[in-house]
Amino acid sequence: MSKIKCIIIEDEPLAVKVLSDYITQVPFLQLEGSFKDALLATEWLRTHEVQLMFLDIHLPKLKGMAFLKTLAQKTAVIITTAYHQYAVESFELNVTDYLLKPIEFERFLIAVNKVRVTNNNTHSMNEADGMKDYLFLTVQKKKVKILFSEILYIESQREYIKVVTEKKEFLSRMSTHEIEKLLPSHIFKRIHRSFIISINKLESFTAESVEVNGLSIPIGRGFREAIENL
Repeated sequence: MSKIKCIIIEDEPLAVKVLSDYITQVPFLQLEGSFKDALLATEWLRTHEVQLMFLDIHLPKLKGMAFLKTLAQKTAVIITTAYHQYAVESFELNVTDYLLKPIEFERFLIAVNKVRVTNNNTHSMNEADGMKDYLFLTVQKKKVKILFSEILYIESQREYIKVVTEKKEFLSRMSTHEIEKLLPSHIFKRIHRSFIISINKLESFTAESVEVNGLSIPIGRGFREAIENL
């Protein structure tokens, strides 16, 4: 089984040491590096890829929440902080878990196991299906086959997602972060914390919104670069 590559973004040396020690105790985790601020991590991520980040919120230069909104790649994020008040906003941005300091090892293990399950499922599906052109979505206890070519956009609705296709709409209990891992990245782009669109269905765009099938969808501040780079 391949290991999950991870990084730590944290400015407190003691917190870095605790997380590093925990990571070394988990066989399926591999620490690639630690960064004292988000700008250093951003520069490193330009040429490296990881599956998991441990992210503090109160960081120098660029705060953790602001950094989280800029992430375009499919990376799982576990928040590590002493402040509970950012939990709701964090989960709206599809973080995997939210750990309050001081972090107990048992709680840490619960969080990273969530990443392990998602990572293994995605890896297995990719290996089994290769370059498939569809996915199966759980809708009211049924597995429904949905072609990538028919998807217009996907919208987050709290603990559900709404998948809008050319034919109809489907509601499934999962996060946009989870479905994003199942979508081919060269076709689908996240343009907002609540929206993923099909580039093939994109009709026009401005700095603030895109138009898909006659519908105007907002572009989040941290996602404008993804559209500009099309």
